[in-house]
Amino acid sequence: MTRSTKRKAADEEAFRKRLKAHGLKVTGQRLAVHGAMMSLVHASAEQVRERIGSSCRISLASVYNILSELADNNIYSRRLSTNNKMYFDVFPERHVHLYDTRNNEYLDIEGQDLLDTIEAGLKRHRFRGYKIDGFDIQILCHPTRKKLL
Repeated sequence: MTRSTKRKAADEEAFRKRLKAHGLKVTGQRLAVHGAMMSLVHASAEQVRERIGSSCRISLASVYNILSELADNNIYSRRLSTNNKMYFDVFPERHVHLYDTRNNEYLDIEGQDLLDTIEAGLKRHRFRGYKIDGFDIQILCHPTRKKLL
């Protein structure tokens, strides 16, 4: 589920180019995984496998391996939920998430001002013995009312 994002996930042609740029073959299974992720945006391997359905013969382990490989190559990103399940995100670039701890759902929010403020604050601090590689913002939340059907 995505909220108020202006970004668009890579269409199939852009995805093919990204695969090739990382030395990965374009396969039917990778395309099926990406097709499912295009509609899901944030998903576990189980959710992707379910979305693919019978349109492509692929095991859950293969879906997980493909998603992990895409995250390892910064084509997707990954998130670990509070229920210890790995979720993948079609947007690898830095952005802010709301994480619904009751429903285990991620929502993208526009938060460039928040990212800029944190980055500026980090530049003013030193962490002895460490070099900051980046940061990741995940705001934990829960619904204040029942889900509308």
